[in-house]
Amino acid sequence: MAALSQSIAVGRRKTSTARVYLRPGTGKVVVNKRPLETYFQLETQRRTLLSPLTIAGTANSMDVVVNVKGGGVTGQSEAIRLGIARALVASSEEHRKVLREAGLLTRDPRMVERKKYGQPKARKRFQFSKR
Repeated sequence: MAALSQSIAVGRRKTSTARVYLRPGTGKVVVNKRPLETYFQLETQRRTLLSPLTIAGTANSMDVVVNVKGGGVTGQSEAIRLGIARALVASSEEHRKVLREAGLLTRDPRMVERKKYGQPKARKRFQFSKR
């Protein structure tokens, strides 16, 4: 595997933005200067953001440093997942096929729909009375 000294990538999901720094190491993950286990309490979120590393088979050979802001914890974990996948492809092009097949290189375009005037919420309408 021809890995660069460090790969940098950006991942986004909803209103979350994650800058991911990927470098050769022992598999340590730091999110906003905190260990992964203290930042993401739920195992499902930790498994979500580490999935690109496990699929590519580089889970114990890469250190990940992440700066993430905006959104909630689920959006942040999915933004980190996209950032890690993009950083893996930047470090070695051979990871692209496996990550693409797993659907990890696609940016999720879904966003919160804006509230419209004359309505209480984005789609909800005030009660209509014919008479």
